[in-house]
Amino acid sequence: MNRPLLRDLYAVVAAVLLVTAAVLVGRHLQLTYHNLFVNWPPVLATWAPHVGPGTPAAVLVAVAGVVYGPALAARLRWRALLVTAWATSTVWIVSLALVDGWQRGIAGRLSNPHEYLGAVARFHDIPATLRDFTHHIVLGTPAPWPTHVAGHPPAATLTFVLLDRVGLRGGGWAGVWCIAVGATACVAVLVAVRALAGESLARRAAPFLVLAPAAVWMGTSADAYFTAVAAWAVALLALAVTGRSPWWAAASGLLTGLTCYLSYGLTLVAVLLAAVLLLGRRRVGQRPLLLAASLAGLAVVPAVFTLAGFDWWEAYRLLVTRYLQGVGGIRPYGYWVWANLACTVLITGLATAPGLRRTGAVLLRRSTRPPEHVRLAVLVSASLLAVLAADLSGMSKAETERIWLPFAVWLLPACAFLTRPRAWLAAQVVLALLLNHLLRTGW
Repeated sequence: MNRPLLRDLYAVVAAVLLVTAAVLVGRHLQLTYHNLFVNWPPVLATWAPHVGPGTPAAVLVAVAGVVYGPALAARLRWRALLVTAWATSTVWIVSLALVDGWQRGIAGRLSNPHEYLGAVARFHDIPATLRDFTHHIVLGTPAPWPTHVAGHPPAATLTFVLLDRVGLRGGGWAGVWCIAVGATACVAVLVAVRALAGESLARRAAPFLVLAPAAVWMGTSADAYFTAVAAWAVALLALAVTGRSPWWAAASGLLTGLTCYLSYGLTLVAVLLAAVLLLGRRRVGQRPLLLAASLAGLAVVPAVFTLAGFDWWEAYRLLVTRYLQGVGGIRPYGYWVWANLACTVLITGLATAPGLRRTGAVLLRRSTRPPEHVRLAVLVSASLLAVLAADLSGMSKAETERIWLPFAVWLLPACAFLTRPRAWLAAQVVLALLLNHLLRTGW
């Protein structure tokens, strides 16, 4: 066994030990003090071995992906690869969700009392609701918003209101929307990696993006939709700084603004955008119009919501109060500050641990590495920095297997640095299948 592979295995062992410690310590804290508010720490889930309608399809996709994925990613024409990646990612997410059946796995996810659909009827007058939105965030106010509605800016709920208005009502359509849009996140990451670090690395990363264990939480979660919007914001900026029209920069800014009005925590996507600007600084320096176009696009969504009467900063201040009123004020920071990272291991898979090790090695020896490898390492490191910032903030205690999906998808390209891709890909899909069949996840 060569030295790099041995070091990769050490990284895997470290990741496994982190997850094991989070499970054992978490169970002790929950059983003794009941202060974690999750049944199977560190993830929000219940131990419940089961199979379901989606099991045969999930196993078939997993096996086919491991056997044929790397070869197809290497030889398909680029546009065909993108379409195939989206289609396969969609099937993978749907099949895993259907292990719990249509109602529990898809249709019922977004219609429970804590979710967005419960508030759709209150948006009968959208401008008036936006003006009044902050008056219902804190518990104790008249008719406080459900947990997820209060925990996000109104663009999140407004998405489902608009779906309802065009006739796509109920949890089934909401779930289909989140899966179909969320599955495009892998395409956005591939586009960005190709633009910034070359097609070869993008092709090598493709199977890992498509078959990530994160798919367990991509179906059906509104965070999958948020992930895609944020990913396309980064991808369009990557296209803009590598030679495309300023309109791509404007579109990136528009999606970035929307991202910040879908989730407060996704303001940290600025770290990834900054990395893209750093990697494309020569082009940006030659064409300052790119930055101006991006900023112009960025201003659109905040301007619309502000003129409609919604105050983002006031809402965030009230959200912090609401967070501390609930379980967020009870869950111990000392446990979650490292157990959240164990959740990240679960959603990105065991292959990402050695991938990140190799990413660090590229940065440490960047003078001897190909420039495209260094560029990919910078992009992946920016995502890791965003995760660490979210972690240290204390506003992400538990449920990060769902909340951090927008950052997790940018850690997965680190797997492009790995040798023996089929073996590592097999580890990814086995983990996803085990998680989905041994646990009943929820949020």
